[in-house]
Amino acid sequence: MSKQVEMAEHQEMVAQLKEVRAAAIEAMQRAAELARERRRIMEALLAEGFSQADLARELGVTRQAIQKMIAVGAERPGK
Repeated sequence: MSKQVEMAEHQEMVAQLKEVRAAAIEAMQRAAELARERRRIMEALLAEGFSQADLARELGVTRQAIQKMIAVGAERPGK
């Protein structure tokens, strides 16, 4: 295989790698946004009198999972 053909294949693969990386970064940012929104809604429901156990039942997770979701948000600035 000639060096030029090999180079073109590599350039194509690098371009594809960059696209995948950009998509992964975008997905991570969206996931962080959704986690903040979930935490905001959970905090609002807790303020209205829902218990952590109530939220856990509705989401199909443990109360400890709810507790952790809320605690992680409280630890991070700019939640």
